[in-house]
Amino acid sequence: MQHFKTLSAYLEYIELPMPEHPMLSVFTTHGDGFLPCPKDSSPPITNDCYSISLKKIMKGELNYGRTTYDFTNGALICIAPRQVLQWDNSVVYDQKGFSINFHQDFLNGTELAKQIKLYGFFSYSVNEALHLSPKEEKQMISIVDNIALEYNNNQDAFSKDIIISQLSTLLKYANRFYERQFINRKKLSNDLLKLFNNYLNQYFESGQLQEKGIPSIDDIATHLSVSKRYLSDTLKKETGKTSTEHIQLYLIDEAKNVLLDPYKTISQVAYDLGFEYPAYFSRLFKKKEGMSPSTYRQKHQMN
Repeated sequence: MQHFKTLSAYLEYIELPMPEHPMLSVFTTHGDGFLPCPKDSSPPITNDCYSISLKKIMKGELNYGRTTYDFTNGALICIAPRQVLQWDNSVVYDQKGFSINFHQDFLNGTELAKQIKLYGFFSYSVNEALHLSPKEEKQMISIVDNIALEYNNNQDAFSKDIIISQLSTLLKYANRFYERQFINRKKLSNDLLKLFNNYLNQYFESGQLQEKGIPSIDDIATHLSVSKRYLSDTLKKETGKTSTEHIQLYLIDEAKNVLLDPYKTISQVAYDLGFEYPAYFSRLFKKKEGMSPSTYRQKHQMN
């Protein structure tokens, strides 16, 4: 898989104009203008850059998880360094909106370098884009216009600080809108929770736990056609618990049943549940239930 270490090499590959700054490029449209068109298609590639783009789909469909959505309103797509990118010519974009690309080193020495890693939406798949309302679009475009103004001016000692500040504001608004999207997509969240629970039920009941061990979040997310981070964020918003916590609760519930067998040692119970180390199982059980597996077994036998 081809990897691009510099912003210029990446932009040259996707056939976009060279940047005014070696670590930052800003493309916007005004009036009847259009964004420059990238190349029609590409096999999987990676790069060391962040990308924040607002685009609209004129033809073709993009999926949000397993669900197709209307992209006639703007879709904000946030991509982190080293995410795998691939596209073909089946989707036609209206070349309106904006596109900001910056190398990860552009943020070095700034508070945003730490903060940007906390934004979950940079860990989502491209097909989990943020859908903006017309009012939200205007807010985002207004901020990007300020960035573009500074980017296109003769840059001086203050330019980077001003651009970083505006980027930080842009991402704070994006975070607000992502939080709103979880609330507005209540049905999608419910459906994803249901699919997640169904997967765990089938996994446990089919004996895969004993055969393959505890299911990984990556495997579950892939099966549900969402990213690992999006799955965990959605479940957290819906239930207050992450995907890892949900799996742990399933394991503890199963453990309560297996512990009823007096002929199995605590270590055997742990191995049956896919734990490599019985001590970890005992610690997790005590953390969730407030007592050790052996105490739970004794208490149940007394009752």
